Amino acid sequence: MAVEAERGPRARVRWLGLWDGYFVVCHLVTTALVFTSGAPQGRRVLAIGGLTVAAVWYAALGRPLLTGRGGGGRRNVVFCAGLVGVFALVVCADLTGSFALFGVVPMLMMSLPVRPAVVVAVLVNLLPPVAWWLRPGAGDPPPAAVLASLLGVALSALLGLWIKRVVRQNREHAELIEELQRNRAQVARLSHQAGIAAERERLAREIHDTLAQSLTSIIGLVQAAEAEVADAPGLDGSRRHLALAGRVARDSLAEARAFVAGRAPAPLEQSSPARAVRRQAEGLTAQTGVPVRFAVEGAEGPLPMQVGVVLLRAAQESLANVRKHAAAGRVEVTLRYGAGRVGLVVRDDGAGFAPGEAGDDAVDAADGRSAGGFGLAGLRARVAECGGVMTVVSRPGEGTVVEVHLPVRGVAAGAGAGADDDV
Repeated sequence: MAVEAERGPRARVRWLGLWDGYFVVCHLVTTALVFTSGAPQGRRVLAIGGLTVAAVWYAALGRPLLTGRGGGGRRNVVFCAGLVGVFALVVCADLTGSFALFGVVPMLMMSLPVRPAVVVAVLVNLLPPVAWWLRPGAGDPPPAAVLASLLGVALSALLGLWIKRVVRQNREHAELIEELQRNRAQVARLSHQAGIAAERERLAREIHDTLAQSLTSIIGLVQAAEAEVADAPGLDGSRRHLALAGRVARDSLAEARAFVAGRAPAPLEQSSPARAVRRQAEGLTAQTGVPVRFAVEGAEGPLPMQVGVVLLRAAQESLANVRKHAAAGRVEVTLRYGAGRVGLVVRDDGAGFAPGEAGDDAVDAADGRSAGGFGLAGLRARVAECGGVMTVVSRPGEGTVVEVHLPVRGVAAGAGAGADDDV
């Protein structure tokens, strides 16, 4: 694809390589003819010097104009005026330099619009006869020379029109190639988006037909159980657990529906990432009774949706592992806002584990899944997609610390700590 993307620019100037070769041949042949002419040595030196200046003038100014990188308009006129002036000097010094017309006329035709180019080319072809007439005692030019000049005028017009057509066709060809590359890139992008949409639609159907239906049934069963024990004495604990189960099921159903609709996670739709993470900490306390200290350090500010989602998922995964495996007596959740970054730290004083022995996903392995499950490994992948870093520090009997750090543009460092509460 990278090679094809360069075809347009290459096609735009491919013809210039052939022209460069032609120009070099014209320059060398004319220089050789002037060098071997019968003109006085001083005039030959002056003519060869003019031809050399013309070559440098073309390399410095003319070629960038022909490639489209040297501007246009006034610079084209300046280039052509300088070229005609140098050619006039060469012809006045030695008429043999008239052979340079084979290189001068095409450059004029490529640098100017058609009509001005034809007019200038005709005038340039008339320079050799005029230079002959101006020479002292030269007399009338030979008829062959006059005929050659007239033929040069006609050929210049035809050659100019042909060159203009070739240049225009090459530019159109280059533009078509560039447009084709843009269209192919757009098609690839649309195909990728269509594939994502199709996969999302398939997963949405599966979630709607399985998880969403199951969660709806669970909510109905919990509500029925709550109605049965509503007035029963001594069942306050059961009612509390049923209310908590209903809340978790409703939150899970809202998450499933948000995914199906392609929206942001439900906890982030109506609140900030800090409030969403705090609610997860409150949920852990409500389910297990374990006290959770929640703190926000730095000045809280708006975050990109992708960063907020990663912070929420990191809190959910870390606290779920604490609930299932840690047997902790206390948990600390800290959300840190800094200059161009945001971080989340979840620390517990539970049983811990040995990451070096069981792999980074050892927490999931303890739950009967392989170390390649969707727990910490999946979270690590989410963090990496945002350009962040995730670390897990744990030892048996010494608890676990999960840290997530994400780069964020436009987040200023806070002057002090934010909220610090036990939830």
